[in-house]
This record gives sequence, C-alpha cells and structure tokens, in this order.
Amino acid sequence: MMLDSLGGTLEITRKGEVDLVTQVDLTLEKMIAEAIHGRFPDHTVLGEEGWREGEARKADSAWFVDPLDGTTNYVHGYPMFCVSIALTQRGDILLGAIYDPLRDELFYAAKGEGATLNGRRLVVSDTDRLISSLLSTGFPYQRATLPDNNVALLSKVIDRIQGVRRSGSVALDLAYVAAGRLDGHWELHVKPWDTAAGGLLVKEAGGRITGMEGEAWNPFEANVVASNGKIHDGLVTALGQAEQAP
Repeated sequence: MMLDSLGGTLEITRKGEVDLVTQVDLTLEKMIAEAIHGRFPDHTVLGEEGWREGEARKADSAWFVDPLDGTTNYVHGYPMFCVSIALTQRGDILLGAIYDPLRDELFYAAKGEGATLNGRRLVVSDTDRLISSLLSTGFPYQRATLPDNNVALLSKVIDRIQGVRRSGSVALDLAYVAAGRLDGHWELHVKPWDTAAGGLLVKEAGGRITGMEGEAWNPFEANVVASNGKIHDGLVTALGQAEQAP
C-alpha cells in the first residue's frame, strides 16, 4: 500500500508545524491493528496515531505500532521509510519487526533468539574506535522551541567521529546498527513506537542500547544511545562532554 501511494496525491494533516500525518499512516495503522486483533483478540494494540501511554505501560500484552516511520520522507518521495511493530509483555519487549518496502528488507528479532534480516543472522559491526565510527542521529519535530534539540550535540560530536548520517527514520537507523551498516545512533525525544522494535534488534544482534548517560534503557526512555557495544562508553562520554560544553 505504501508503494502504491508513493508519489501520488496524499491527504495530509498536521500534528504540528512540521509533523505530518497522511491517510496512508492512518489506513495502515487500522489494517495492522485489525490483523493483530484477528489473531490475538485479548492483546492491546497501540499505534502512533492512537497512542495511549498509560494503557501501554499497564497492558499485559501490548503491540507498539508505527505504521509509517519516516512520514516526512514519504511525503517528499525520499526513499527512507518503514513499518515498525513490537510486542511487549508488561513492558518487556518480546518481538520486534521493521519492514522497508522499497528494499524488501525485513528486520526481525525475538528476545533471546537473535536478530535476522530476511532470514540471515545479524551481527553488529566490530568498529572499536569512535573516530572510525559511522553514526546516525535525528532531530525532534519541536527543535525550534526545545533547548535540548540535538543541534549543539551534533556540532560538538561530529569532529570526534568518522561520519554522521540523518535518515529521518529512527526505526531504520536502529535496524542499521543491528545490521552493522552503522556503528551507532543517538537521538533525543524519541517515542516508544519509534524505538521498541529497533532496540530489541540492536540487543539481539549483540549491540547495546541505553539512555544518554549509559543508564538502563526501556522503550519509554525519551533519549537513546545505541551502538555495537565496543564504542558505546566512548560515545556516551563524548555526548556527555558535548552537553556540558559552552
């Protein structure tokens, strides 16, 4: 459905000045919810467009659904967007899947069973020096009004790494860390539907994911640092130093 509508005339509404929603987001979310409820009628399904955090935290079995991660990219025809779905049980992530329809790539992870890409086992990169690392990051929609909008962090960190990319899809960024295409990712003001599936992918591929200060991560954590593990402490330290710099 994403591909059929790509490049066509889209019905677009706004959740903010630069935060867009299309009819594709809404229709896909409904389709996914109906498919899940058809098999698991007692489970809670929470999508980006119908998010209820209190219910998400309390539910015994809850699915976190981002039907179109990278909506702005999609609207502009920029080829970086995906579907992200995760199953949680009392906040513990059991399953995660991220699908990129343009490349026909399905990233999948199950807790304790590893991560795969189209059935092939995923392993994070072995880069062990921050200066040799390729990272990705992103910026919140409210960056014009938020003091911690990640712009200052980027400007301070960029000279300490080999390169940085900004795809506009945090779910794909985390999947790429799991696949070894990126060595790490950091971002502020992310949401559970953005990171739940990708966070599990990173961990099951042998990587590490924490909060910005290296603290334990959960999908409700607003700020995230993910990596191959080998550069993690150095990245957390660099981000902390950058945050404190004038």
